[in-house]
Amino acid sequence: MDYLFGIVLGGSNNVFDVECDENGTKKVRSCSLKSKRLKVETRYYNPLAPGDRVEIERDGEEKGQIVSLVPRKNEFSRWNVKGRAPQLLAANLDNVFLVTTPDEPPFRPKFLDRELAQAERENLNVVILVNKYDLPSAQNADFQKRLSIWENLGYKVLRVSAKTGEGLEELASLITGKLSALVGQSGIGKSSLVNVLDNSCVLKTGSLSKKYGRGSHTTTKGSLMHLHLNESIVGGVQNVFADIIDTPGVRRFCIHGIEADDLAFFFRELRPLIGKCRYGMKCRHKNEPDCAFLEAVKNGSVSSERFESWKRIQDEIRTGSWED
Repeated sequence: MDYLFGIVLGGSNNVFDVECDENGTKKVRSCSLKSKRLKVETRYYNPLAPGDRVEIERDGEEKGQIVSLVPRKNEFSRWNVKGRAPQLLAANLDNVFLVTTPDEPPFRPKFLDRELAQAERENLNVVILVNKYDLPSAQNADFQKRLSIWENLGYKVLRVSAKTGEGLEELASLITGKLSALVGQSGIGKSSLVNVLDNSCVLKTGSLSKKYGRGSHTTTKGSLMHLHLNESIVGGVQNVFADIIDTPGVRRFCIHGIEADDLAFFFRELRPLIGKCRYGMKCRHKNEPDCAFLEAVKNGSVSSERFESWKRIQDEIRTGSWED
């Protein structure tokens, strides 16, 4: 048999575009799953994600059959409520950029706290990417306070604007030569960022719902793209490249693989306090005496905003009822 290794660019209905190196030339083959040989984690809503590395068997000049999956170094996923299963968004990442906005659609810090916890679970290198920073609401005191809370926890917060170009040079430096994923809710401008990073890309962008301020799903399935970065944002240097996975926008990011009682392990400021309460691991952190969590909130070493977010996300995990 004639076998090749390649990288999954995207796909749906168990047919995937796989890019292979064939005699020094990149070629994309449309590949189905050879289920008798392919062993994947069957609990997933989708068996493969952009960024996965696979072995394929040639099937003619343009097609192939995927026969094996190279073990992933990491993955980023979420719980798919409709499919009642975890959904892979991207694999084998160097960076995950959690994209948010000060407005249009409205800023949702708990949405981002869920994403951060999921990224912590996978030990991913994470950057909080604030798009549309040109909007007047970006200077809102509450918004700036929340960004500073994340920064004080050691998260990198990058402020950018696809419209004005602010922050794009730093963004380009972070993605050059790397495989990165853009993750976030619908309407936050992920596709607009890709379009400005590489002006040869023309991804469809959507408008916001006037009634709800929510974005439409312009990216309906994830795809890995090879960007030829715009010379104007890389100091005039030619032939600078980056790989980006543009993931579908979601209205609800639901955590998976984390039990409610374990959630504190994935909040950076709470992790060192685990087990240090008077009642140890039995403490519920509500009104118990000598609770390390409550004392930390009281003395300001843990922000009340993040503590409340942690409690609400715990409730969501326990009940299975996730807020939009």
